[in-house]
Amino acid sequence: MNNLLNYIRSLTTFSDENWEKLQPALVKKKFNKNELLLKEGQVCNSLFYIDTGYCKSYYEIDGNVKNTELFFENEIATNVTSFGSGLKSKYNIIACEPIVSIVFNKDKLFEISRQSAEIEGLGRICLRQFATKQEEFSVIFKLYTAKERFEYIEAYYPHILQRVSLSQLSTFLGVTRETLSRIRKRRIS
Repeated sequence: MNNLLNYIRSLTTFSDENWEKLQPALVKKKFNKNELLLKEGQVCNSLFYIDTGYCKSYYEIDGNVKNTELFFENEIATNVTSFGSGLKSKYNIIACEPIVSIVFNKDKLFEISRQSAEIEGLGRICLRQFATKQEEFSVIFKLYTAKERFEYIEAYYPHILQRVSLSQLSTFLGVTRETLSRIRKRRIS
């Protein structure tokens, strides 16, 4: 749990007292590769701090997987809409490699945050960070060509290229695998 505490303290000032208050809402959980953290149709009642490994969110449309988000170490995976509203998730979150996660229980987290302004403030910061990342990628996908999207990932998120398969990356970038291969080949030559 030290990585989570360090992550929290990289975002905001966070006291030892509030760290102790937060403990009842936290459970360390391991997920195997291809194990679902969240299944489409379920209500998301958790935040998943990724300690090791990575996961992705995806839709399955007519048997085709469309990756929408990738979550790596020191990030929080969740479905913000489902978590906040109690509506059923429209997508899945799945482990792409074995994951060690610290799972925040929504009900306990909300109860604790009502007792501590610092913990409530942490929630706002995490939500803002999550929304900022989603907006960043939304803009990239609306305004950039496939080649520019690849170059952006290469420049600002090189770890994605090192860890994600070409098939997963192509659906994340919204192109066919063949198109991604052509883009990569042109970049090399």
